[in-house]
Amino acid sequence: MSDENAQGAQRHWEKTRTLTIIVLVVWAIFAFIVPWNAKALNSASFMGFPLGYYFCVQGSLAIFVALIWIQNWRQDQIDDELGVEE
Repeated sequence: MSDENAQGAQRHWEKTRTLTIIVLVVWAIFAFIVPWNAKALNSASFMGFPLGYYFCVQGSLAIFVALIWIQNWRQDQIDDELGVEE
């Protein structure tokens, strides 16, 4: 492997690792932190549902789907930027 290819592979891995860490942090917030704080959010309501319940049931699912889309979109950009073929 040439030095240029090795540097490209290293940059690709760094960007991919950073993206993965960011996605996992956002996922952890909506998978663990929001449900742990749902009781405090239940004092308010949204569309007749307690806000904590609504965030846990509807909001987290929407965030998870958005995270999948964003990660795939951004990873495609990283692959294209650094010339990685599928």
